[in-house]
Amino acid sequence: YMGAPQRFPAPPTMAEGSGLISVDYEVFGKVQKVFFRKHTQAQGKKLGLVGWVQNTNYGTVQGQIQGPLIKVRQLQEWLQKTGSPKSHIDRAEFHNEKKIVHLEHSDFCIIK
Repeated sequence: YMGAPQRFPAPPTMAEGSGLISVDYEVFGKVQKVFFRKHTQAQGKKLGLVGWVQNTNYGTVQGQIQGPLIKVRQLQEWLQKTGSPKSHIDRAEFHNEKKIVHLEHSDFCIIK
């Protein structure tokens, strides 16, 4: 007996990642003029997420993702490691992560 506090299993809804979250992101590197937004939108839709993506004036791509926790995590990993075929990602930063009750977007949009 290690005397460690007893760990109760998480409620099944959280284990399945069905709780909704919202997170803002910004991706740094060679992420403009490489179809990054189009690929991010496609990946987001494939995962069943909603949100938006846009280029900034200083060479990054930013946006917001909303959906089930487990799916949001998958897109976060994609934004950090994969991106579009011609992109080169230096890093991705995530901010303002919070639980939400319902989705605030109806689609995954590219903002021009």
